[in-house]
Amino acid sequence: MTLAQIVAAGIFVTTFVVILSERLHRTIAALVGAVVMLIAGMALGFYSQEQALAAIDFNTLILLLGMMILVRMLQHTGFFQYMAIKVAQRTRGNSLALFVALGSLTTLLSMFLDNVTTVVLIVPVTILIAEILGISPVPMLMAEALLSNTGGVATLVGDPPNVVIGSAAGFSFISFLTHLAPLVLVAWLVALFVLRFVFRRELGARSANVEALAQLDANAGLTDRTAMRKILIVLGAVIVLFFLQGALLVTPGFIALAGATAALLWVRPNVDETLRRIEWGVLLFFAALFVAAGGLEASGVLRTIADGMAELAGASLLGASLVMLWVAALLSAIVDNIPFTIAMIPVIEQLGFLGINSTPLWWALALGAGFGGNGTPIGSTANVVTVALSEKTRTPITIRVWVRSGLPVMLVTCTVASLLFILFFGWMQTH
Repeated sequence: MTLAQIVAAGIFVTTFVVILSERLHRTIAALVGAVVMLIAGMALGFYSQEQALAAIDFNTLILLLGMMILVRMLQHTGFFQYMAIKVAQRTRGNSLALFVALGSLTTLLSMFLDNVTTVVLIVPVTILIAEILGISPVPMLMAEALLSNTGGVATLVGDPPNVVIGSAAGFSFISFLTHLAPLVLVAWLVALFVLRFVFRRELGARSANVEALAQLDANAGLTDRTAMRKILIVLGAVIVLFFLQGALLVTPGFIALAGATAALLWVRPNVDETLRRIEWGVLLFFAALFVAAGGLEASGVLRTIADGMAELAGASLLGASLVMLWVAALLSAIVDNIPFTIAMIPVIEQLGFLGINSTPLWWALALGAGFGGNGTPIGSTANVVTVALSEKTRTPITIRVWVRSGLPVMLVTCTVASLLFILFFGWMQTH
């Protein structure tokens, strides 16, 4: 390796380690890594300011920003709390029914909203419902975190790694649905069964406070019904346009931002208040990681990795895809799946430049990064948020609890995904 490659790899690995250690906020760590990478690149002549700017995937950032605005506006109306309470009341205090219902609701929302936003909205309501019923919230919270990660893999906008992959590979909303949704459905059912078995004792408990749940007024949380209806109409239109993206020849980012603009124009909320709710730190985190990964590409590190992957893919594209799936899963369990995905994207792009059919590798990366994030509490941002919110309860989610439930879910879903990937590999190559 050249000096430039050694320096670039060292900076990127150090950034990863600092993010993993949580000694610094991940956005700060990513920014420091990006700045140091750019300084080193300019000093050694392998990375310029223009290259750093070009490395940022603005389609990804715009898509995330547009969806964040829509979700924050809808959150302000009380819609998500209303949905969670209504679903809980349908279960009539049955722990198992509540477990399945809230897990299913979270999964459904995670297919069209990013999973971090979904758990932020649903988890607090779940904790409240569990306290009213006098039952442990842990099975429901674990189901919400794990199933949101699993279900989010099915769509372009359901999981942050998918947003990045879709933008880089040029995959449409329909492409994700047709390629990944069937696999995710099977994996989701298996994950639900595993969680049901792991928490069989807790889910066998009956609540003595069913009347208190029935007395909750779901409508009381709806602060602005008119705004809610308008935003739901816009959100529905955005989802329809995602399906028509290929025919319209527009990017998902444009659709999301256009939808957010339409909602702002129609509802006329307090703009300053709405923008304050946007997770600007997440957007900045993405941008900084793109810059850091761009330094790896510019120095030639990713080309070296791609050459190695090309040899494996040349011998067996299926074998290379399965390796990608499991490496992505294992590493995404150790580090947040977002930075890992951003780091791997240029590698797969390089394989495409070398004449390798990279399509199956993109799908393998999406499956591995999505399912692998369930392995540990730090495997995805949704996991971190769920654990943090659980610490406010009498039964917080510990490392032991997560290993007992999240790790088996990760291993089983990745195994299912591998088997189905093998079965449909020929179709994955040609579609």
